[in-house]
Amino acid sequence: MIVERPLVIVGATTSGKSNVALDVVRRRQSTSTSAEIISCDSMAVYRGMDIGTASPSAAARAEVPHHLLDVIDPNEEYSVSEFAPAVTTVLADLHHRRVAAVLVGGTGLYVRAVTDQLALPPRFDDVAAELDTEPDTGVLFERLIRLDPIAATRIPPGNRRRVLRALEVTIGSGRPFSDSGPGLAAYPANRYVQVGLRVPRDILEVRIRSRLQAQLDSGLLAEVERLRDVPGGPSRTAREALGYRELLAYLRNETSLQDAIELIVVRTRRLAVRQVRWFRRDPRITWFDALDTDPADLAGRIDRHWSEVASGSPPVAGSS
Repeated sequence: MIVERPLVIVGATTSGKSNVALDVVRRRQSTSTSAEIISCDSMAVYRGMDIGTASPSAAARAEVPHHLLDVIDPNEEYSVSEFAPAVTTVLADLHHRRVAAVLVGGTGLYVRAVTDQLALPPRFDDVAAELDTEPDTGVLFERLIRLDPIAATRIPPGNRRRVLRALEVTIGSGRPFSDSGPGLAAYPANRYVQVGLRVPRDILEVRIRSRLQAQLDSGLLAEVERLRDVPGGPSRTAREALGYRELLAYLRNETSLQDAIELIVVRTRRLAVRQVRWFRRDPRITWFDALDTDPADLAGRIDRHWSEVASGSPPVAGSS
């Protein structure tokens, strides 16, 4: 049995990637073909953060094996440098077992680290910890402008995690982060079949608000309280997760609950815009409208596209 090239499903937050991936795998199972899901989400790796990261349900995980969910504790640091080799290990195991892989993600760098085997700069934990003592991201960004103006043009000033990472590499390596970057401007051919889910921006905002309310109703605030109380506190990367940092500020009496909720919506909306921009730049992704399409039909179209591209046949057309 020849194992097909891995399928990658990308899109903005709330675009329905996880459910579509499940439906695609179910179709495979109905034909006695094995497939498993690999999460490419930078925050879903943390244990105990299932509500806020909208991780697949226990029922979904019981039905279809999911990889790289809940793999580390929230007081541990985690980055793409740890993620990429972990995925390589999972892919090798699936290939050995003759199981197809479906990668699902909204974290663009994590996806590209796998699909393009990016050469990633090392981590400098001591430098990162020292930088993180500065609470004002604006101050950090001004420092980045001085040390690596090219990187500063590529990173949103308010994206604390990316600003910290650029400074960490620049200071730790003694070379500008932009010089040691992974070459994101190139999109070489690779062995992955990549599809994207397209949802109108106004619908994404409605979904963002609806999902957040459902998360709050499901105990998100209690989950954040547990995160706050982990030994040593949440790691630098864990506390940057959307929803958690805003509610942690509420628990510290730094803001009201309503203001925290509105800030989560605003920041999640901005994340969705960044995700769309990131993925739309990649010409290798075939886009499918995911709004007015029956879920079963959408999964069927993506599954057929996967098979046809993987076999070298003319692919079924997605939306351009």
